[in-house]
Amino acid sequence: MTPRDATSPRHRQLTRVNAHDLIGLRGYARGLLAPGGPARRQQAGPVRSAFRGRGMEFDESRPYQAGDDLRSLDWRVMARTGQPHTKLFREERERPVLVCVDLRSHMSFATRGTYKSVTAVEAAGLLGLAAVDHGDRVGGVVFTDGSFNELRPQRGPKAALRLIHALQEAQPADGVTSAPGPLNAPFHQAMGRLARVARPGSLVAVVSDFLGFGSAEEVRLLRVARHSDLALVFVHDPLEQALPPPGLYRVSGPQGERLLDTRSSQVRETHHRRFQDRCDRLRSFCRGCGGRLLMCPTTADPVRVLRGGFR
Repeated sequence: MTPRDATSPRHRQLTRVNAHDLIGLRGYARGLLAPGGPARRQQAGPVRSAFRGRGMEFDESRPYQAGDDLRSLDWRVMARTGQPHTKLFREERERPVLVCVDLRSHMSFATRGTYKSVTAVEAAGLLGLAAVDHGDRVGGVVFTDGSFNELRPQRGPKAALRLIHALQEAQPADGVTSAPGPLNAPFHQAMGRLARVARPGSLVAVVSDFLGFGSAEEVRLLRVARHSDLALVFVHDPLEQALPPPGLYRVSGPQGERLLDTRSSQVRETHHRRFQDRCDRLRSFCRGCGGRLLMCPTTADPVRVLRGGFR
């Protein structure tokens, strides 16, 4: 079955996604993770790598060299040539895919499109389903203001379902809002837990708006990037990038209603500069560690964003 067209419109929930919605993304997830370059370490699994060793698929025979495993001798070639030869196998590779998802209370926000939390959950679900489709193991970390769910990488569809249910449970119920919690502490702890779960050769995706992502968090994530392939999926609302035209706007949230005054050009410029600084910091971090940055606004479909970023 071919992947569904990422350009075609699809129905999306605005404030909360349930497990049934995420499972329905299977068709869009197929082929999302295109085969990449050589793995960073040898691992057994169903995806071929450029490493050679004692794998499952025969590659070629070459003349015997001192130290070769005698169990790998190619007796047929030896009988034909009179010289000892060794079988070489193209080793198979199984890559752990780890998805770290930020579902802190301030992710339940949007002015256009869907909640940031909905975009993040859809992106994470797609990556989990795509990993299973690709023959990889799936795990990760799902965190909120005060809870952390570590998922050790496992094989098969049950691993994707485990991630999907963790995403569903971490979202607040419809109509339930809470005051924003601390920014740095949960993020810092989540990066530490991710570093504990990640193993060399993993593909690690962090899906977040990266509020509270400072120097200490960079250090922890850099440890992961040194031995894994890293992707940052930056989820943001258009209001975070630019304030609306000059005027007075009534906004509501967990702490009640307030007036948003955008009449000052200095306020608008400062607001935009803060967002740009966040983008620049993430881009600089990715350049330094060899990762990739995927911009995912709440007005965009994560299917299209991920398909473009991973291709």
